[in-house]
Amino acid sequence: MKIEKDNELQEDIENLEQHAQQGDEQCNESEIAQNGAPTLHGYKVVCAKLGVAMSVYFLFRLLGGWILLQLVGFSNEMGETLFGLLSNLIQIIFVYIIPLLATALIFNSFKNYKGKYRQLYAKPKRLARALGTFPGTFGLGHGVALLTMLIMYLITSNLSGYDYIEELLRPTTMEPSTNLASIFMLVFIMVIIAPLFEEFWVRGIMYDALRPYGVGMAIIISSLLFGFMHGNIFMLFYTTAYGFAFGYIRYATNSLFTVTILHAIVNSIGAGALIVTTFAQITNEENRIINTISWIFLLVVLAIIIIGVVVFLSKIPKIRKYKFENTWTEVGPWKKVALFFVSIPVILMMVLVINELSQGLLISLIIR
Repeated sequence: MKIEKDNELQEDIENLEQHAQQGDEQCNESEIAQNGAPTLHGYKVVCAKLGVAMSVYFLFRLLGGWILLQLVGFSNEMGETLFGLLSNLIQIIFVYIIPLLATALIFNSFKNYKGKYRQLYAKPKRLARALGTFPGTFGLGHGVALLTMLIMYLITSNLSGYDYIEELLRPTTMEPSTNLASIFMLVFIMVIIAPLFEEFWVRGIMYDALRPYGVGMAIIISSLLFGFMHGNIFMLFYTTAYGFAFGYIRYATNSLFTVTILHAIVNSIGAGALIVTTFAQITNEENRIINTISWIFLLVVLAIIIIGVVVFLSKIPKIRKYKFENTWTEVGPWKKVALFFVSIPVILMMVLVINELSQGLLISLIIR
């Protein structure tokens, strides 16, 4: 049995290294054309571009929120359905389309990826094994979510008179609505729009821009940016954890195909919870069938989380055997992190991140 496990482990490692080597060969042309050979100056340029791209994202997110605030006064005239659809459309435009296009322009992605999209989304040779990482991925992400929820509950339960802090640390969930049109539009965003846009954005453009300077660094920074993008303290931690898992799978498969599907599956579970909650609210929570379905769904999700956590913990020894490619050793890993965060555009990005996490408090203090 031990020999079989050792052989399987060695096979996995060789498979990963083969994918990584192929990935380095395939993506280096576009990366070097975009950034030049890995140098300190090239790394600083990439950091600055990432800071600018993320600053654009948060600025347009603020603009979209401001536009929605102006439209609230007309919600009664437009009706709940039209207002809900318009709100979701504004989210798609200002949170996804415009920032992604800006990032693609900043990194010249349309030129670099021209003729390579099929390769970028190629099915991995061992697709079943790649998709089989879902339990561990889900266990890691939602295990961190439950842990974060517990810690925040312990903090807020000992606070009294600090309503603002309690509001910041309150686990953020999507509010159910009785309007089915807006709910299904939101589900469409979660299951289709978000996985497609975010994976191409983060595990595509950002990851590929950072990859010549070290795969581990590319995964770490892109994961942090993925966490920042979700805009609140509670989601920051578990989306960053998901970012690490997705980045790891992106590296192992050298494709966005698997991570996009996994992202969609994870969001589908959240969308399912939203739909069940919506129907429970529509029936005033008196429908026994809906309530039974709600409890069954909750228990199934908890079971998946528990199984996923166990699977992830069992995989840690195997994960530790993997060694990421580091083609640029001129600068140490911690110095790379420091150089990223001292970049002026990244500092501006962090101001906007802190403002988003504090629900607009920072900008309001600066304006005053």
